[in-house]
Amino acid sequence: MAFSKDLLSPDEEIVLDLNPHWWYLVPAGGLLVFCIAIAVAAMVFIGGTPGLIIAAIMLIPALINFVAAYLKWSNTNFVVTNERIISREGVASKKGIEIPLDRVTTVFFNQSVFERAIGAGDLAIESAGEGGRQSFSDVRRPNLVQAEIYRVIEDFETNKLNRLAGAATAGQAAAESIPDQIAKLADLRDQGVLSEEEFATKKADLLGRM
Repeated sequence: MAFSKDLLSPDEEIVLDLNPHWWYLVPAGGLLVFCIAIAVAAMVFIGGTPGLIIAAIMLIPALINFVAAYLKWSNTNFVVTNERIISREGVASKKGIEIPLDRVTTVFFNQSVFERAIGAGDLAIESAGEGGRQSFSDVRRPNLVQAEIYRVIEDFETNKLNRLAGAATAGQAAAESIPDQIAKLADLRDQGVLSEEEFATKKADLLGRM
């Protein structure tokens, strides 16, 4: 199930939205397949009501277990946005972790040989603050997720610096005195950039602010 965009801030965008790797479902799926095999054998070799009872005893719990595992899998999200990293899980009750990008210090990934073969692994994120280190298991292609997180952090820092630079420029322009602004307008008029009428209009507007 996709992460709800209603939970995002106005300017926030989702970069990654991942459910756990399919390996997460293998234990419950393997148990279900085993129970199906036992149920089929009971129906073939025992048959009748006893065979049906044995099949039901084997199948029903295994099926319920698989459905529960699937629901948990589909309602577990590892999300990276342009502002934070989010982990949410749970069907009826929910729990989650949120890590702002500007607090992330290091991202680790770990894969065994088998996990590398199937494209799964674990991810750990160290952050400044009380959370410290958070670990996430059964992540799809954790090496690529690590690289994407670092790329998003770099973009986040660049945008942050651009916003600060823009605010500083705006503040500098606002701090410029009205007489200085009128003098610049006069220079533009003398250079022919502004007409006499445009100069007079802008000058009157500036004088009105004094």
